[in-house]
Amino acid sequence: MTAIIKRELYSYFCSPMAYVVMAIYLFFSGLFFSLICLGNSTSELSYVYSNMFLVTIFATPIMCMRLMSDEKRLRTDQALLTSPVSILGIVLGKFFSACILYLICMSIFLIYGFTLSFFVTPKWSVILCNSLGLFLLAATLIAIDIFLSSLTESQMIAAISGFAAGLFVYLLDNVANAISVTIINKALSSVSFLSHYQNFTVGLLSLADVVFFLSLIALFIFLTVRVIEKKRWS
Repeated sequence: MTAIIKRELYSYFCSPMAYVVMAIYLFFSGLFFSLICLGNSTSELSYVYSNMFLVTIFATPIMCMRLMSDEKRLRTDQALLTSPVSILGIVLGKFFSACILYLICMSIFLIYGFTLSFFVTPKWSVILCNSLGLFLLAATLIAIDIFLSSLTESQMIAAISGFAAGLFVYLLDNVANAISVTIINKALSSVSFLSHYQNFTVGLLSLADVVFFLSLIALFIFLTVRVIEKKRWS
């Protein structure tokens, strides 16, 4: 699995993709930090984290669109499947490589925290809680995007379907509110990414929210493995 992680990270940084994702992420996070914290003279990074939800929705499909689809397009998937690494190891290697790239992007928040420390004492516990929530959100979207990438040979289709999935989970609260049937409304609200993520942004670390994201990560990694296994034996 380590070899897969190194291979994917090398592929990221030997192409424009990693730099494009990092540039987008740093631009918008810097913009939100300047407008919200510096512009309003506040140390509340929580508002910046809240706005990063949409940025993450659009960044993760770009990171993941080639992870599985490119293997099939270049016909390197068979060589990969016959390697000593298990299918689960392959999927986890690709998943962790994308997560590492996202963590590199997230490191900018440490700089924002230290910048605020020149003016006020930052609430590091709240910053860490926000960072955990943002990472869990990104990891869940990465798992979903890798699953979607495993369904097609086209990077473009994988990216567009990833954007669509991200927008769906973002709008899930609105869909739930538009449905008057109480049972359906509660069911949709219980799986709302936004409501689970917002608990982190107010500094509330809940085991239920952590389990929610980890369960979805495990589910979509399992589904990706099943898709690859099915194609392997077909």
